[in-house]
Amino acid sequence: MHIVMLCGGSGKRLWPLSNELRSKLFIDILPSPAGGRESMISRVCRQLDSSSLTDSTLIISHQDQANITARHTQGKIPVIGEPYKRGTFTAAALATLYLQSFRMAKDDDVICIAPADVFAGEDFFSNFQLLPDILKHSQAEIALIGTRPTHASEQYGYILPGGEERNAYAPITQFIEKPEATIAETLLQRGALWNCGVYAFTVAFMISHIKKMGLPVHYDQLSSLYEALPERSFDKHVAEKAQRAVVLPYKGVWQDIGSWDTLCAQLDTHVIGHGGISGSSSDSYIINELPYPIQVIGVPGIIAAASPDGILIANKNNSNEIKAQLGNLPLKPMYGEATWGSYRVIESSLDDENTTVTTLNITVLPGKHIGLNWHRTGCRAWTVLAGSGQVLVNGKVMQVSMGNQFVITKESLFSILAETRMVILEVRIGVTEEKDNILFEEDWNVILKSAGSFNA
Repeated sequence: MHIVMLCGGSGKRLWPLSNELRSKLFIDILPSPAGGRESMISRVCRQLDSSSLTDSTLIISHQDQANITARHTQGKIPVIGEPYKRGTFTAAALATLYLQSFRMAKDDDVICIAPADVFAGEDFFSNFQLLPDILKHSQAEIALIGTRPTHASEQYGYILPGGEERNAYAPITQFIEKPEATIAETLLQRGALWNCGVYAFTVAFMISHIKKMGLPVHYDQLSSLYEALPERSFDKHVAEKAQRAVVLPYKGVWQDIGSWDTLCAQLDTHVIGHGGISGSSSDSYIINELPYPIQVIGVPGIIAAASPDGILIANKNNSNEIKAQLGNLPLKPMYGEATWGSYRVIESSLDDENTTVTTLNITVLPGKHIGLNWHRTGCRAWTVLAGSGQVLVNGKVMQVSMGNQFVITKESLFSILAETRMVILEVRIGVTEEKDNILFEEDWNVILKSAGSFNA
């Protein structure tokens, strides 16, 4: 069996801690069994590992989040970067063709797709191992996992099963997507399940649907068409059209942590970061990534969240309105992570000559490097605030440590390797590109050998 975890989201439901680069998956906020905190995707990886499923898993993520995904999974799971977000069907199609092209998946191999932001009990992923036999025994086209609802939610999709069969799975008679509250109440009375978004099917089954859509059945060809493809849902275009589908009920903990209210319910403390809560402020929470304290006095039931991206003060019950409040605003991420470390935008402004000046704090982890980059516009000045390492600029390698400064001008090739944890203050002047053109991210020795041969 091949497991495909789908990463997605616009990063607005848990703003300001989440953004389009660091979605809710990558926020280190959940209590970890080992102590400290872990992100949602780190939690999923730990659970996959405990179920001996890590080696069978790959992750589909937007290419802008490929680096942060690799960091939070510690490089244990391959990450396939989607060039554009085109929905769950297209992501599943790309994963299927990848498995067929590069993992030699056969027509009767079973693929199981699931959302990477699932929050479930420690035994949840062990149920995945039951799905291949369920598909074979039931002769179904597709097998799902559903969970017993705890309330009549309007936010989830529902599965209406028929009579439960001897082997614990049941035929599906109907899919209902996010019904109104009165309909949801009726569905609960009829024994409906919440749809966990887990689907198992054979490679041949998915290939047949790819062909029905008029899409190529070769990985490289589908990748080249990605930008022109419409957004398609796996639920709508595959699951709901299946002639025979079955569901395996899961009786453990399952929840979609898609709002501050549901997230706070999983925390082990009311204050994370600098700040304090006092007075009659029951059930209020502070989550603060800024170095400045937040004090909540006599205000119950609120979330006060702060990061370099902004500050949110909201009643927890209404906090999900933040997605609509932000709307389609072009929010530029002020904090980001990559496999090599992280960065935080301190300030961005225009000088007297209308030139953009941006100041960043960059952290490069020990033994990591940022890849070989091509700097295209403006200039940037770096000051090493802490740590030591090597800097490569246009083929010249310099040993640097705290206090060293250097400038990277237009059309320069550059990289940096941290020997110890390095903190760098970067000032960008007149840099118009959103990001550098990373030529490649090979081993540092390969970068050193190759840098001189590039003609920027």
